[in-house]
Amino acid sequence: QVQLVESGGGLVQPGGSLRLSCAASGFAFDYYAIGWFRQAPGKEREAVSCISSSDGSSDGSTYYADSVKGRFTVSRDDAKSTAYLQMGSLKPEDTAVYYCAADASCTAVWDGAWGQGTQVTVSS
Repeated sequence: QVQLVESGGGLVQPGGSLRLSCAASGFAFDYYAIGWFRQAPGKEREAVSCISSSDGSSDGSTYYADSVKGRFTVSRDDAKSTAYLQMGSLKPEDTAVYYCAADASCTAVWDGAWGQGTQVTVSS
């Protein structure tokens, strides 16, 4: 059974940091890209970051939305079948439910496995 489970969300003050985790099971994690997305109330889902598979030519390439570039870092630990999103210098506009997803590449349509989401709230 394919499963992705996000964790690590919470309430943090502006300027603070959080690390989200995406624990995967039921598929060959190291062959898949992991994308991070977020959705704020009343807004459309937004792609935040992606890390490609470590297998073959993709070599774990990373991608970031302009809004988080320089503040967020995506990584993966294939031995633990887990991806991470390290978020720093958080802003109130980063408040959203954050989701991870798995697919063949970072240019995929993301119609495969998704997690249930974890809430991140940035507020003083």
